Amino acid sequence: MKKIGVILGAALSLVLLAGCAKLDSATSTVKNAAKSSTSSGYQVTGKAEDSEYQGVVEDGKYLTSKARGVGISQNSDNLLNLKSFESGLTQLSKTKYSTSKYVFREGQLLSSATVEDWLGRKSKSNPNGLNPVNNGQTDADKRNPIYVQQIEEQDYMKEVDGKLQLAGITVGIGMNRKDYYQKEQYGATYTTDISKEKMIAEGQQAAAKVLERLRKTSGVSADTPIIIAMFQQASDDSLVGGSFYQYTYVTSGATINDWTSLDYRSYVFPSTSVSSVPNDNDETSFESFKKQVQNFFPNLAGVTAQAEYKGKALQGMNVNITTQFYSLTEITSFTQYLAQAAKTYLPSGIPIDITVKGTDGTVQSFLARKANATNFYTHVFGSY
Repeated sequence: MKKIGVILGAALSLVLLAGCAKLDSATSTVKNAAKSSTSSGYQVTGKAEDSEYQGVVEDGKYLTSKARGVGISQNSDNLLNLKSFESGLTQLSKTKYSTSKYVFREGQLLSSATVEDWLGRKSKSNPNGLNPVNNGQTDADKRNPIYVQQIEEQDYMKEVDGKLQLAGITVGIGMNRKDYYQKEQYGATYTTDISKEKMIAEGQQAAAKVLERLRKTSGVSADTPIIIAMFQQASDDSLVGGSFYQYTYVTSGATINDWTSLDYRSYVFPSTSVSSVPNDNDETSFESFKKQVQNFFPNLAGVTAQAEYKGKALQGMNVNITTQFYSLTEITSFTQYLAQAAKTYLPSGIPIDITVKGTDGTVQSFLARKANATNFYTHVFGSY
């Protein structure tokens, strides 16, 4: 096992840092944007948006996770899983931990070594492994696959007597539907398919053990609220990340009494699957946008989007455009046109990000719109 998604993890940390929000008067008043001290002495990241959390600053530095990116190496090729996993986990936490009353802290309870042990196979040398013992088989249908792929902890803090104290925990557990393995080192890669029913059953068993172990962890009381959210990993060849399929919220004790089902799914536009998207109008809107853009600017290598759904309701869209532009004037003109075309053709009432890249992968410009906004914010890199 090894750490995965280091670069992506770092980028996500910066995104989260930039998106941390203010607390209301019941908690603290922030005086400056970054590294601001409250009247009670602790530090938070500062104001941004009310819909996002503030983060914890310690000794003048943002407090990073102790175990972000730890996972099973052979199942880590789709880095979109990590992005969907982290962003979805934070959104789910908002349903129980209000951004106006809680401060976000990257996971500090579980160390990298602890998470590595939990993600390993159970054995004499690793009794804490959440994955089954290696039965020595190499046939896809006979071997014991790796079910639990990744674990992430998020901490949610409240001010008590002038100090931040742990007031809630969220743990995400990523589960595999496909386990990739090799029969010999550097050999061909094989796949063991895991049924949805088996994934759910193994995940719930793992969650019960994680909850029990968390309750025994220093700093966690018997009545610290804990969310455990279950995530289905997308396959390595998927163009989108995975999605959360159920969660439990335990206010006290070490027993899980019930699970709440989640209906989140990600889709690629234009659709590459025989199964239709939840709402055909959304894909039609994207196709109109794509056609309009390509008609005006033929030097495009690709226009795609990842659409996030809750049930049949579109929650957001990330558009990726690859160009063959080289001059700053071309990129600037293209970005200006995109802002108007996106406003006209893409669905309204949802957050949308548009990233424009060159064929070498360099980000040329970026556009974004919040759910309640009409116009797009734009930025062209390299301009002043």
